[in-house]
Amino acid sequence: MGDQFTPTKDEKFTFGLWTVGNRGRDPFGEAVRDTISPIRSLEKLSKLGAWGVNLHDNDLVPFGASLQERNRIVKEFKKALDDTGMVVPMATTNLFYHPVFKDGAFTSNDKRVRHYALQKTMQAMDLGAEIGAEIYVFWGGREGTEVDASKDAREAIKRMREAMNFLCHYNIDMGYGYKFALEAKPNEPRSDIYFPTTGHMLAFIETLDHADMVGVNPEVAHEQMSGLNFYHVVAQAIEAGKLFHIDLNDQKPGRYDQDLRFSSESIKSMFYLVKLLEESGYNGPRHFDAHAYRSEDEEGVWAFAHGCMRSYMILKDKARRFEEDPEIQGILKELKSLGSDSPFDTANYNSATAEALKAASFDIDNIAKLGLMYEQLDQLVIDLLLGIR
Repeated sequence: MGDQFTPTKDEKFTFGLWTVGNRGRDPFGEAVRDTISPIRSLEKLSKLGAWGVNLHDNDLVPFGASLQERNRIVKEFKKALDDTGMVVPMATTNLFYHPVFKDGAFTSNDKRVRHYALQKTMQAMDLGAEIGAEIYVFWGGREGTEVDASKDAREAIKRMREAMNFLCHYNIDMGYGYKFALEAKPNEPRSDIYFPTTGHMLAFIETLDHADMVGVNPEVAHEQMSGLNFYHVVAQAIEAGKLFHIDLNDQKPGRYDQDLRFSSESIKSMFYLVKLLEESGYNGPRHFDAHAYRSEDEEGVWAFAHGCMRSYMILKDKARRFEEDPEIQGILKELKSLGSDSPFDTANYNSATAEALKAASFDIDNIAKLGLMYEQLDQLVIDLLLGIR
């Protein structure tokens, strides 16, 4: 029997086929787990309460597969989706694994590689549309450099813009209706990656032909590995109306990309993230882009998947308790009322307000002496998360 933290499909939890399918290989060791087929992943995740799966093109159809083999695989996969009641809300392209992408895909110095990357992406968009995907993610895993002399970074930006504009037009031409989501990462697997943060991506999007079609797909680990506050990152994306998808996992700051089980390390910051997602009205997938420890067998993989969803449900309940806690809300009400007697309306500019504001007198010494109760507030949050409240 489940409890109040048992996930259901209503929560829109999704996993990448590459996440539960991760075999535990790393740069220093071979795989420790057998391959888990896409159909088995669907069956197991559905029983755990997941809503859907996401995939790269080659997570489902092997690289170089014939058209006949591709069609057979897709037909069987679609039947399994129907049988399990699962969906595929997001698709993407693997533009990083094959050696041809060693210098990037859309930003490669080789024009043939750039054009092949477009071809592969269009075919993957066709695949995604066939299996019901409505969001298309772009992660430029190799879009970067080790040697800055090798290419002008301004030219790389232009190449990326050309590719995204082309694919936006293809999306329109085919009538797919995709929402594109760009995923940033600061480093790894290359020394320096172009557009390393979500902020960079948000600025880049505004230069595209169809900026309205393009948003972001921020990932916990990608921002935290460079020491950024992921809660703030997502808040900016939401405020801009550009949070089209999100990748949930966890990460120890300053380390390599760990893709840890959601909220297994950063409980307080992940609490604020869940609180933000739930209160903002975000209605997209809660996608877990993480994988089980290398120590685990297949049963450990399903324990990992269950743990990701359960932790989210627990933090969602904590967010509800935060909103219902009279002491926490009392402090917040007092903080929000500070300076409420100030007569100036600066939300709407006019010259009279500007002149009056310049002439105003503020008792800044007394204002500076005022304590803000942040210590008390933060401890109340800690008490809440540790189960004391």
